[in-house]
Amino acid sequence: MVDIETIQHMTRNEADMAFKKRVQTIFEWVDPTAGKIILDMPCGRGFYLNMFHYATDCTMIGAELDWDVIKKAQAHVGHLDIALHNANLYQLPYANNTFDAVILSEVLEHIDDDVAGLKEAYRVLKPNGVVAITVPHANYPFWWDPINKSLETLFGTHIQHGFLAGIWANHVRLYTPTELRSSVEMSGFIVEEERSFTHYSFPFIHNLVYGLGKPLLEAGALPANMAKAADRTTFDENNGSLLNPINLGLKVFNYFDRHNKINEPPGRSTVNLAIKGRKPDA
Repeated sequence: MVDIETIQHMTRNEADMAFKKRVQTIFEWVDPTAGKIILDMPCGRGFYLNMFHYATDCTMIGAELDWDVIKKAQAHVGHLDIALHNANLYQLPYANNTFDAVILSEVLEHIDDDVAGLKEAYRVLKPNGVVAITVPHANYPFWWDPINKSLETLFGTHIQHGFLAGIWANHVRLYTPTELRSSVEMSGFIVEEERSFTHYSFPFIHNLVYGLGKPLLEAGALPANMAKAADRTTFDENNGSLLNPINLGLKVFNYFDRHNKINEPPGRSTVNLAIKGRKPDA
């Protein structure tokens, strides 16, 4: 088990408080001990791959549909000798019963047939293997994305693309706990644990982090010291100085996050839902 201090160290540059909870949840549920083979689908830019390599001795495989994103992952983790594959969740290029765990973090909301995607994850898992799933919650907090929450409440609509898309960015759906559980069980998994997290947040944080901060960082538009403090891929280079505006911002965001729990009470608005599913033993 990776200790909480290591997880906190790896996420100390993180401005997305919900992402920090996702990382903690995935590490706890996957339990990445030596000898395990774990698939991260989609691996995105390789953030989980990098963290698992930093903190564990397990074997990681990254799969991603978007070739441009695969190239970004190669830039981040290519030097770590982690296998990266261009693959579709509906047709994974792996044999039955290959992996000890599959990470499906922030992907099901992007695909039309979530049950079909889950069944592929089920197929490539070994018997008794674990799937760790996170998705955006349909009952998200007002201050996380005030624009879409207001549009949904007043007009029954939302912004799905562009700078103001917020939590709905390129998503087919958001999930209720019942909807997520139903899809997971329909795919054959046994649900072992459910979580709902990140209720308190700095106003408009989703727009600030992903609409403004991420594009500036990826464009190389931030000064070097600010870029280091905002970088998810490095864990030991930020000195934490509050003279750095990024660190000052992180301190403010963490202040708002201080009362959030790893699993909020039922019915509370949160940014994420998570489920741990297990493939029955043969």
